Amino acid sequence: MDEESNRYNPKAIVIGIGDYHTGAEPMTSIGLGSCIGLIFHDTKLGIGGMAHIMLPESGGKRDRLGKYADTAIEILLQELSKKGCSPKTLQAKLVGGAQMFANFSGNLSIGERNIEAVRAGLKVKGISIKGEDVGGTKGRTVLYCPAQGFTISIRRADGTRSEI
Repeated sequence: MDEESNRYNPKAIVIGIGDYHTGAEPMTSIGLGSCIGLIFHDTKLGIGGMAHIMLPESGGKRDRLGKYADTAIEILLQELSKKGCSPKTLQAKLVGGAQMFANFSGNLSIGERNIEAVRAGLKVKGISIKGEDVGGTKGRTVLYCPAQGFTISIRRADGTRSEI
């Protein structure tokens, strides 16, 4: 993916906090700090989904299904299944989970708790993680274009770019 398409993709669907989307359209999530951008890709159909996860667990809340690791994994799997995807052909990538505030640690480390919750949830569902850009102290923006394969473009708050 070239720099220009990463930076300005007017066709990309913006996945805000607690939101999710599935399909073949380009998707982006802007400003992932302690949040996790969870991306699923179906290797057979060339479609996928993205959720912008804010918290590790829902505690039974059903308000915004993309907001929590447990409900986001479940709703992405359900929606992708409706589109003909099978868990056997799905792979995952994770972006985000930064420690945004240096003075907080332990239970207040939402980024690390989000990473652990997503990893655990994917393990239970048997979905393999094919790439991660998680942790650290910098926020990230992510772009995923399912029709172009499972390469995820990442732009960090410090201006550096990478792909996974």
